[in-house]
Amino acid sequence: MSLLASGRPGRTIAGAFVAGIAVGTALLSSPAATTPGNRASFVEALFTATSALCVTGHVVVDTPTFWSPFGHVVILLLIQIGGFGVMSLATLLGLLVARRLGLRTRLTAVSESHSVGIGDVRRVLRGVALITLTCEALIALVLTLRWFVGYGVDLPRAVWLGVFHAISSFNNAGFALFSDSLISFATDPWICLPICAGVILGGLGFPVIMELRQRITVPRRWTLNTVTVIVGSALLLVVGTVVLTALEWTNPDTLGPMAPADRLLSGFTAAVMPRTAGFNNLDIAAMQPASWLVTDILMFIGGGPAGTAGGLKITTFAVLFFIVVAELRGDSAVNMFGKRLPRSAHREALTVALLAVALVIASTLTIMVISGLDFDRVLFEVISAFATVGLSTGITASLPPAAQVVLVLLMFVGRLGPVALGSALALTRTTRFYELPKERPIIG
Repeated sequence: MSLLASGRPGRTIAGAFVAGIAVGTALLSSPAATTPGNRASFVEALFTATSALCVTGHVVVDTPTFWSPFGHVVILLLIQIGGFGVMSLATLLGLLVARRLGLRTRLTAVSESHSVGIGDVRRVLRGVALITLTCEALIALVLTLRWFVGYGVDLPRAVWLGVFHAISSFNNAGFALFSDSLISFATDPWICLPICAGVILGGLGFPVIMELRQRITVPRRWTLNTVTVIVGSALLLVVGTVVLTALEWTNPDTLGPMAPADRLLSGFTAAVMPRTAGFNNLDIAAMQPASWLVTDILMFIGGGPAGTAGGLKITTFAVLFFIVVAELRGDSAVNMFGKRLPRSAHREALTVALLAVALVIASTLTIMVISGLDFDRVLFEVISAFATVGLSTGITASLPPAAQVVLVLLMFVGRLGPVALGSALALTRTTRFYELPKERPIIG
């Protein structure tokens, strides 16, 4: 247990991601990764590799035209590895080859996959692999048929488009093989809805999906984590759809020219994507500033824990919400969906939230100073990078290299920070043999 207490699993996971980014950067820097006449600079390769491995979707070059088929394959592999988890994938491959795991490997896999215990690792990793491949295959099938039948794309190209966007959506990556992302398909439910389904499923988190497989018909037996993620996801999707659709309903540059049914579809898709997916079906730069703020909030909250989504996480936000409710009601304990929360959960949620807010504020200030751009757009890019979303108001590619490096660090911290910090908070415990005297400062 000393390995856990020392925080080594978090460092091991971070080191594995750094190594993955280094390999991805090297591959994307090679001439074979770009189309004729293009050559990726170090920052462009680093940015794209980090964005792919951290399943963000932020881009500084046009993905379909700048990168070659080899480059697209590299990006897709990085997305798949990053979504599954670098150490989780390595552990699963080791399990398949050697059929046994060392203690250190198990502890690292527990930390990254949020398994219940060391003996639970095999079952969890196999379940995650099965869920990932099944969901991606089903989404790829629907998308392939739509592009082949509905748009007359030749079958090999249709299969490639289906596979690429299925993996990108389920892993909440947001990379697309179209220069305008999904804007050309904004009114096509056969393209938007399967991709939205992949985003939502990946954003629920693997523990929730695995529990729903076993107990979907008996909600009363769901764990608190599953109830919180399901209820929170539903509320965010409904509220996000209603608010964004209302704000953009008459905007001539987004929903305004569409038929009412198409506006509802596009409004729903636009509300799904801030769950950390990054596909844009509307021109983000043309949206109302109020819509940017709503999107900021949705991105910052993010999806469920232990999945492919980023952000603060729905569970963390829910804990903070119920802490406020308990304080306002004067309750002696914080209750959430019929369960009482331990005080350690209060501290962990507050710590993660305050650190996230501090990081976003510091990064926003830094990029504003470097670039000289206005607050709204910079804040949007910062939250999008930290929450591993990938949506952009269009300024990312034009940012100075130093500002792009800040976004690279944000994507890395956004993907690994919650894992490493959560492991440290949950696993590093010290026993005090004395208590300091109590004294209460004035609050408010």
